[in-house]
Amino acid sequence: VQLQASGGGLVQTGGSLRLSCAASGLAYNDYLIGWFRQAPGKEREFVASITWSGPNTAYADSVKGRFTISRDKAKNTVVLQMNNLKPEDTAVYYCAAKMRGDSTWAKWGQGTQVTVSS
Repeated sequence: VQLQASGGGLVQTGGSLRLSCAASGLAYNDYLIGWFRQAPGKEREFVASITWSGPNTAYADSVKGRFTISRDKAKNTVVLQMNNLKPEDTAVYYCAAKMRGDSTWAKWGQGTQVTVSS
């Protein structure tokens, strides 16, 4: 199982970025794919998730209305579209996977840095 995150970068406040998580080796219909982030000195926090078969989505309150998670089954990719970015969105973003019904996110990709300048 491999998860490959990409798409981070530097953007000004109010700008947009699109993160991608390429997934392979999963029994896709049994999995959820999620995005998490970790800012310096803070704990990793949940951002958004999507069920591969659904798609049912969930968002942290802090990103609702600004971020959209979606999946492209043809490309085995989950996309996090981030709009109206704020400096507090600055963090390393990670994608992760877990089986439906599990409480633990067992599979993690490497992080991608998102920096929002004020």
